[in-house]
Amino acid sequence: MSTGSAAFDRIDRFFAGLAESAPGRLPPAPHGSIRFDVVDVDGEATVWFAHVRAGQVRVDRAGGRVDCVVEIRPEMFVRLLDGKDHVVAMLLRGVLSVEGDLSLLLTFRCLLPPGTADSANPDPVHGSPSGTNRAGVGLPESTNVFSGDLFMTSDHHGDVDPNPNSPLGLFFFDTRFLSTWRVTVNGERLSVLSVDDIGTAEARFALVPGQPTHYVNATTSVLRHRSVGQAYEEEITLINFAPEPLRYVVRLEVGADFAEVQEIRERLCRNRPVVATIDERTLRLHYRRQTLHRETVISTSQPADLDEHGLSYTVTVVPHGTWSTRLRVLTLVRDLQHRDLRERLEGAVSPSRAETAREIDAIVAGVPRLRTDHQPLADAFARSVRDLAALHYQGLNYRDQLPATGLPWSMALLGRENLISAFQVLPFMPHRAVATLRILALSQGVRHDPFRGEQPGKILQESRYGESAAFNDAPDAAAFTAADTTPLFVILLDEYERWTGDAEAVRGYEFHVRAALDWLDRYADPVGMGYVWSACRQTRTGQSNESWRASVQGICFRDGRPATFPQAICEFQGYAYDAKRRGARLARLFWNDPQWADRLDREADDLRERFDRDFWIPEREYYALALQADGTRVDALASNLGHLLFSGIVPPERAGHLVRHLLGPALYSGWGVRTLGATESEFNPLGHHTGAVWPADNSLIVWGLRRYGFKREAGRIARDLLDASRYFGGRLPALFAGYDRERTRVPVPHRFADSPYAPSAGATLLLLRALLGLEPYEDHLAVDAALPEELGQIELLDIQGRWGYADAFGRGRPFASPRTP
Repeated sequence: MSTGSAAFDRIDRFFAGLAESAPGRLPPAPHGSIRFDVVDVDGEATVWFAHVRAGQVRVDRAGGRVDCVVEIRPEMFVRLLDGKDHVVAMLLRGVLSVEGDLSLLLTFRCLLPPGTADSANPDPVHGSPSGTNRAGVGLPESTNVFSGDLFMTSDHHGDVDPNPNSPLGLFFFDTRFLSTWRVTVNGERLSVLSVDDIGTAEARFALVPGQPTHYVNATTSVLRHRSVGQAYEEEITLINFAPEPLRYVVRLEVGADFAEVQEIRERLCRNRPVVATIDERTLRLHYRRQTLHRETVISTSQPADLDEHGLSYTVTVVPHGTWSTRLRVLTLVRDLQHRDLRERLEGAVSPSRAETAREIDAIVAGVPRLRTDHQPLADAFARSVRDLAALHYQGLNYRDQLPATGLPWSMALLGRENLISAFQVLPFMPHRAVATLRILALSQGVRHDPFRGEQPGKILQESRYGESAAFNDAPDAAAFTAADTTPLFVILLDEYERWTGDAEAVRGYEFHVRAALDWLDRYADPVGMGYVWSACRQTRTGQSNESWRASVQGICFRDGRPATFPQAICEFQGYAYDAKRRGARLARLFWNDPQWADRLDREADDLRERFDRDFWIPEREYYALALQADGTRVDALASNLGHLLFSGIVPPERAGHLVRHLLGPALYSGWGVRTLGATESEFNPLGHHTGAVWPADNSLIVWGLRRYGFKREAGRIARDLLDASRYFGGRLPALFAGYDRERTRVPVPHRFADSPYAPSAGATLLLLRALLGLEPYEDHLAVDAALPEELGQIELLDIQGRWGYADAFGRGRPFASPRTP
């Protein structure tokens, strides 16, 4: 029997058994019909129709209209059945073609044969360390425009110089499509006079040729006006103010290295073979690896001399005249049919720049209105709302826009970060929770795949579209590399219902919540101690844990020793406790399962009691950062203590001790709580997880303080973070250095931190919620404002929720007496 015949027989047996194997394995939605065209080497298709509805499947060999068409070779289908590949990776590298609603195919994954998969590439391709150290402080001189996951980051002159370790360039699909974009006039670089950030998707530069010291006598001005939408566009305009005609040679240097964002961040270099082709007024840069094809297309509105390195214009401009050209750059991702992948996918066509601007304006207009005497809060609120409105992208084909996390490193779906930011902004932008819950439910784990960290019920942490994801060099297409996303999914769903009253959504996610809580019980505790554990994950640059402190140094002892794996990290237990409590509420109120609800409550009570017994360090009066498998307490003092307050796992009598540490000199910098105490051996104010200040981390701490009644302390952190935001133009970055405020007087920026960053933008909104004490209570909004005196008066109007609309007011007053934890 030929290999092709054997493959078709295997596929036929799979489809023949689907109807019988489907019950209990599929969620109730989405539903629709999928046509599978399995195409042999001669181009002939063998067809199966799968009709998915209400958790059931019917398979036919003939059919009519369908919602999704999948084209695939038989040997590729067998790889999928055997667990040697992933749907998203296959789509990215062009061995699978999908037309229509991809969400149906993602749901269909639940029906793939169970068991252990191994989708790793046995011969992966990785970059080599560049040896260049990019760490440091200070803001890079950069300007960003972005729309969805298409964004341009340049220097303040508008240029991108070739540098494999710099995050400058035009990016799309986690890939750099332009790594050189540099304008000269008569051989001179341009000097910037001003930069006008018109909006998140548009910027304008005013420049002169030569050194800026000579601009007062310059007779030539250059304007660069750029925008992103369906494509990247830039208009370059020359203005001649001289009394005579002037001849100019305008040169645009162009290059594309097609590097992945992850490679740039981790300083791993790869030299990819890029081929340039030239058509009339069009320069095309191609990169191919087997079936993967990426292409950058640069076109010009004016005649130019094109070569493989760029475009040259030789023009004469009359006195007080102008000359301009419009450049358009397409970022193409070719599929199995050699067309741009997005052309075949429903809902994947990017809106125009005008449409995107209207969408952002509509989202901003729907947010509750803030009136405040405190200008830092007003500025941070306005900037955060607009950033959050813009931080979304059209994924491969999801009908809802997907929440993006930040740029330059995180313009992708990151589970933990999006769950947290959705929680932070629920009173202001509940649609962000809707989109987050939907895509993470669609992507929930269904198999055991150690390469990806996938297990049944586990919630996705990361989905990227780069080359490594496509070829399974790394698990980035669907990486389940976080142990906290699964309980956070349940927490967000419950909080969403408490704010919105959307019972229909809760009922629609019962299947996913049961799978998530089952993961906590069956797979999260390989040690058997009743805790959620982090495995050791191998990344491109070394080992990592499965928490937000995803570095070996992030979970350490006071003396600097790294904790051994596996690690029961403290906030995992808090999130699991909270998820069980909230799951019990949902089971009791919406799923008509009081017995399961009672069991979840008992398990939460037991977890809280055991956690207090096993993690508490009496001589230090705080909880261990983690446990090792032998029960040893990892004793470093870290900001994770605040997450325990956020989750509610801390007995009230212990809370004061934690607050004393959180606001003490070791952890508190004067701008916020550091990730690691200054008393610890591994402390470094520049270390991401060993001393820096993360606004998102602090916002959860602030909410935890309010939860336990520490209003004064919550107000102090909120006030200090808002003070810090003034030095970042109202836009808090992902993190900044943890130097003492008294020493530096200003917050020290961390070079190349994500900015904008959704959890930092969301932090401003959660701080506001905490200051006003906003809490849904049945069909009412409770308001318990507690503001530091410096914040003056705050009014938040038209807060929408299950109660309709409500207003909240607060006035800063001196607290009655200092709180002594």
